[in-house]
Amino acid sequence: MKLKKGDNVLVVSGKDRGKKAKILEVFPKERKVIIEGINTHKKHRKPRRQGQKGEVVEVAAPIDASNVKLVCAKCAKPTRVGYKLSAEKKFRVCKKCGEEI
Repeated sequence: MKLKKGDNVLVVSGKDRGKKAKILEVFPKERKVIIEGINTHKKHRKPRRQGQKGEVVEVAAPIDASNVKLVCAKCAKPTRVGYKLSAEKKFRVCKKCGEEI
């Protein structure tokens, strides 16, 4: 999977299409990512202690990695990601400007 925690991405499809945000968590086996403020659901939380009130909390749910595009830090455009090898080191490359990500 070519996306990592901390990457800035653009949502390409779904209810939050067009929004840019940061990746909080990555699940490579399921090919899903959790993005800050994207694909949120309301969850009803029970009171844990006596005297405490129950509450409604907004929780970010995972979104499929194919529905997001990485935003290049150099050219600031949504792009696909490629790889290059140099001196036995593999690093990610922006397909639009060719710079290292």
